[in-house]
Amino acid sequence: MTKHEIISCDRCGARIECKANAYTKCQCSVVQLTLNEVQYISENYEGCMCAACLLALQGEYREAMGING
Repeated sequence: MTKHEIISCDRCGARIECKANAYTKCQCSVVQLTLNEVQYISENYEGCMCAACLLALQGEYREAMGING
């Protein structure tokens, strides 16, 4: 049985277990975003996202800004 809510990723629709009340254990916490990256993502999405989508959007932002790495 799952302890946390199962939700859909706001971007790709993948089913993810949201652990908002235990953020450090949530799958999304592996993606370290800067404040600017968070702002970039929040301009287009409101809900939770899977780590893969967060990484993709981080890469998209960095590419658009000419940031390597």
